Amino acid sequence: MRKHFLRLGSLMGMLAVVLGAFASHSLKNMLTPEEIATFEIGVRYQFYHAFAILIVSIFLYIRETKFATIAGWLFFIGIILFSGSLYLLAFKNIAYQFPTGVVAPITPIGGVLFIAGWIFLFLSSYQTPEKNHRSKS
Repeated sequence: MRKHFLRLGSLMGMLAVVLGAFASHSLKNMLTPEEIATFEIGVRYQFYHAFAILIVSIFLYIRETKFATIAGWLFFIGIILFSGSLYLLAFKNIAYQFPTGVVAPITPIGGVLFIAGWIFLFLSSYQTPEKNHRSKS
């Protein structure tokens, strides 16, 4: 699982760089300043939680716990829901008849998953490791 989170965290970080560059170079002529700000919030939180996924990956190399694994998945799904919904909302005026009423409520669900991920990461520090990887030299 730790390699999956290393790959997911790396992929989410790379996508955040690409999306951030896209926003700063290509979107200024397409979106309003408010829509660009919404898009940039999505990129920012994607970055934060890409790093969180990488932290989970490193933690799983040292101490493998179920709560750390749960935290990693919560961070990843949170990125999809929170940042993804903000990306879609930023394009609401470009996409023809975009259903913002369906997407807008998804953003706070992603935020709750981020919070839950941090709670599970915290609780994982109290769990007995399933495997201790440092003992294998």
